[in-house]
Amino acid sequence: MPTPLVECIPNFSEARRPEVVEAIIAAIAAAGVTVLDRHSDSDHNRTVVTYIGAPAEVEEAAFLGIRKAAELINLDNHTGTHPRIGATDVVPFVPLSGVSMEECVAMARRLGERVGRELNLPVYLYEEAATQPERVNLENIRRGQYEGLKAEIETHPERKPDFGPSCLGSAGATVIGARHPLIAYNVYLATSDVSIAKAVAKAVRQSSGGLPCVKALGMLVEGRAQVSMNLTNFRQTSIQTAVEAVRSEAARHGVGIHHSELVGLVPQEALTDAAARYLQLDGFKSEQILETCLFALPRTDSRPANFLDALAAATPTPGGGSAAAHAGAMGAALVTMVARLTIGKKKYADVEAQMSEILNQAERLRHELTIAMDEDSSAFESVMAAFKLPKDTPEQEKVRAQAIENATLRAAQIPLTVAQKSVSVMALAERAVALGNLNAISDGASAAAMARAALMSASYNVRINVNNLSDKTASDPLLSQLQTLEERAAKLEKDVLKTLAERGGITVP
Repeated sequence: MPTPLVECIPNFSEARRPEVVEAIIAAIAAAGVTVLDRHSDSDHNRTVVTYIGAPAEVEEAAFLGIRKAAELINLDNHTGTHPRIGATDVVPFVPLSGVSMEECVAMARRLGERVGRELNLPVYLYEEAATQPERVNLENIRRGQYEGLKAEIETHPERKPDFGPSCLGSAGATVIGARHPLIAYNVYLATSDVSIAKAVAKAVRQSSGGLPCVKALGMLVEGRAQVSMNLTNFRQTSIQTAVEAVRSEAARHGVGIHHSELVGLVPQEALTDAAARYLQLDGFKSEQILETCLFALPRTDSRPANFLDALAAATPTPGGGSAAAHAGAMGAALVTMVARLTIGKKKYADVEAQMSEILNQAERLRHELTIAMDEDSSAFESVMAAFKLPKDTPEQEKVRAQAIENATLRAAQIPLTVAQKSVSVMALAERAVALGNLNAISDGASAAAMARAALMSASYNVRINVNNLSDKTASDPLLSQLQTLEERAAKLEKDVLKTLAERGGITVP
C-alpha cells in the first residue's frame, strides 16, 4: 500500500518582507512536513508555499502557518496586484498517494472548524470541500477582495463564512479546500498595457467562454502586462494549449509573448506532454525518457539496505567516522523533535521564536552530518587507493607518498568537521533542554549525549589520521581545534545535566 502523502499549497499575502515569509515557513516546517518550494512575487505581494507530508502533519502545518500569518500580516496595510481576502488567502489540500479526495475534504473541513474556533478567523470552504455550489469557485468567494468582504460579511447572509465569526479583523478570512493538482502559469506580454492582458485573460478563461479548466486574470507585474492563469485540470487544457491561446489572442492586439513562468511545482506529465506536442513526436511514450527508465530499474546494489547492516558488514567502510556522523545526526534529529513538540504550544509561546530558530539550525546540522557519513567513507577509500598506487620508481614513490599525505589529511579533516558540528548540536540541545517542552526534556538531554558520543568517536578518527601525517604544520592546528571542541563539549555536558536537574528534577551521577 502506498505511503499516505498529501500536498498543501497555502498562499500568503506577503512577499515584500522576507523575514515574515521566513517566519511563516519556519512555522510550517515545525510540524515535520517537507517544504518543497516557495515562490514570492513583490508585485503580487504574495507567497506560495508547497509542502508535502503525512495527512496529520500536513493539517497541523497548515494551522501553524495560518496562525503565524495572522500574527504578522495586517490586510489593512496590504497592497498588491493579486486578489486576496486574507493573510492566509487560500489553503488547498491535494491527495498524492494513499489518500483519497474524501480524506482531503475531511482535512479541509476539520482544519476550517479549528481555525474558526481557535484563531477566531472566518473560514470559507471551496472546490471539493465546498458546502455551497456557489463557493466551489474561488473567484466567487474572493469577490470584492478583503475590502469588499469586510463591508458585506456582517450584513449579507450569502457572505456568512462556513466557520468562525461573521466579522473581519486585520488578518481577513481564509479559504480552505481540497482539489486536484493545479498548474499556476503566468504569461508576460511584450507590452505594459494592462488592458490587453485583461482582454486576453477574458478570452481564454472558462468563465468567459474560453478554455475549459482555465482561470485567468490580467494584471501589471514588474511594469509588464501579465496573464495569470490557473490550469485546474491540465489533462483537459494543457500548458501548450493555454499558452498558444494566449499567443493568438495577444496577436489580435498586436503584441507578442515576452516570457512565461511557473509558480510553484508542476507535474512532470504536463511538461512531458508539452514537449512531445511541440516537437511533434508521433507515438511518444514516457518509457522513452531516460530518467523514467533509470527510476524503474530494480535495485542491483549488493550493499546492505540500511546503515547499521553496512556498519556490521566485513568491509572497512563505513566505519567509526561514519558512525560518529550518524550519532551526531541522531542528536540533531532529537533536538528537532524537542523543538517541534514545543512550537505551537500555548504554554511555550514566549520561546516559540527561539525554538523555531533551534529547529532550523538542527535540521541544517542533521542534513550536513548525514552527508558527512558518506564523505568519511569516501575519504578512507581515497587513503586505501593512495596506498595502492605504484611505487616502482623514485618518481612513482614520490607521487604515491604525496597522494597518501593528501588523502590522510582529508581523512582527518572530515571527522574534525563532524566534531565541530556535533558540538554545535550539543549547544542546541542545551538550549532545547533549557527552553523546550518539559515533557521532552530527557530527549533533549539524549540529544546532547548522542552528540557527545559523536564528538568522542570523531576525535579518535582525527587523532589516528593525524598520527599518520608527516607534516606536523598541518596536523598541529587540527589537534588544537579538537582540544578546544572537547573543552567546550565538557562544559556543555555539565550545563545540560545542571538544567536537567533544575527543570526536570532528575539527578544524574
